[in-house]
Amino acid sequence: MFDSVLAEKLAVLFNVPLTQRLTRTFDKGRKEEFSVIIIGLDGAGKTTLLEKIKTLYNETPGLSPDKIGPTVGQNTGKITLPSTILQFWDLGGQRGIRNIWHKYYDDCHAVVYVIDADDRERLSEGWEVFDSVLSNPQILGVPLLLLANKQDSPQSMSVEEIRHDYEDWRQRKMENARRGRHGESDDSNARRERIASLDVMGISAIEGTGVRAAVDWLFIRVQNSRRDLERNQN
Repeated sequence: MFDSVLAEKLAVLFNVPLTQRLTRTFDKGRKEEFSVIIIGLDGAGKTTLLEKIKTLYNETPGLSPDKIGPTVGQNTGKITLPSTILQFWDLGGQRGIRNIWHKYYDDCHAVVYVIDADDRERLSEGWEVFDSVLSNPQILGVPLLLLANKQDSPQSMSVEEIRHDYEDWRQRKMENARRGRHGESDDSNARRERIASLDVMGISAIEGTGVRAAVDWLFIRVQNSRRDLERNQN
């Protein structure tokens, strides 16, 4: 049985992507397929991320950034890892398209939310949408990764700044709710725990910085999530 803790330590020790390090660890039998949805505001870099993942993991490279336009509907991509196939669904982030996201929640094994760390003017809008994703019971227990994209920009907020900005935004929202402005109740314990344990990673979808680490994260979490489900069913 694959020991995820040991695998992560090995990846750090040898300074190589986990999925590359483990290529020879698994036998070459049937590979399990997991679905990952990539969501976030329009312009956050979701499609650029998907195309970079294709370029890094597939023989046929993905589209170059200058050929990528706004997503209307969805884009898809698939990569093969040791023992695992990850099927990505990049969903459009325009306001009128976000209401279809929930249709993908029941069948997904992980969620990636991309935030534009270089666009401070839209951060509040991004957090409002992100908060609605966290509130959806369909993905309770589903691995969720927050990616602070565009770290290649000198003006981009760091991972810690992004985390603190969301925490500050959330605190203000809860204070307003307690004053009765929005009629929102306090967070549940499960929700608070999820926010406290939220994983945030910095990437540059254009340059590829941090993208392999994000895929490693997904690889580990979907495997662990599957085993947790199997234990609960037994």
